[in-house]
Amino acid sequence: MTDPMLLTPVEAATALGIGRSKLYELMQDGILESVHIGSCRRIPADALNTLINRLRGAEADAAAS
Repeated sequence: MTDPMLLTPVEAATALGIGRSKLYELMQDGILESVHIGSCRRIPADALNTLINRLRGAEADAAAS
């Protein structure tokens, strides 16, 4: 079985170890990419990796300053 390419908000929040409300906040602020399929909102699995890498880069930049 392959990993899903799109995750529900609950699945994405669980994968990131954050709450559903925080996940929706990240999507609303444009920090986490999401797509609409009809009335459903889904998060591309690779968007989670992009978010993590962006956060790691921000932390590294802050530590270097």
